[in-house]
Amino acid sequence: MKPFVRRRQTVVGVFEQNEAQLMANLTAQVVELLRDRNGPPESSADPLAAMVGMSGPVQPPEDPVLARLLPDAYRDDPEDAAEFRRYTEQALTSTKVANAETVISTLADGGMSEGAHDDVEVELDQGQVLAWLRALTDVRIALAVRLGIDSDEDAERVADSEDPGTAAMADVYDWLGFVQETLVQAAG
Repeated sequence: MKPFVRRRQTVVGVFEQNEAQLMANLTAQVVELLRDRNGPPESSADPLAAMVGMSGPVQPPEDPVLARLLPDAYRDDPEDAAEFRRYTEQALTSTKVANAETVISTLADGGMSEGAHDDVEVELDQGQVLAWLRALTDVRIALAVRLGIDSDEDAERVADSEDPGTAAMADVYDWLGFVQETLVQAAG
């Protein structure tokens, strides 16, 4: 990957095909998790809430990744947390999915394609930059949860893992941090 750079009113980044496909794949996995969560409401039917589209789940997610991506708003009050989740989670989930879809679509627009060999160049406007930053954060959170990274020490431990798969995913986690950092610098 070539770091993101500012080009007039946009920010441009260049990825190798395999990097773009990896990023799209990881982002799509987060979308799948979020969409699975956004299925049938878990709360009891409230006709008014259903009419205005506010009938989301009241229970926190069981999946640890989703629990980090969709945390309780009130940790000390489960009743208030459930009520808040009921009215906000579906919109939050939809926003996270839209951000992730922006990453995937801009990679595709930039030339990402199965079997292609040319670099993928993404050109992002301000809205797309924000969507990318948010989606990259979500992907990194998902990886951190799956890898057991809660601190810098955990990140070092995972990076030094004897398991090649764990070490490889730690490298991906670090690389996504680099992508995010260069995007922040170019957008600033």
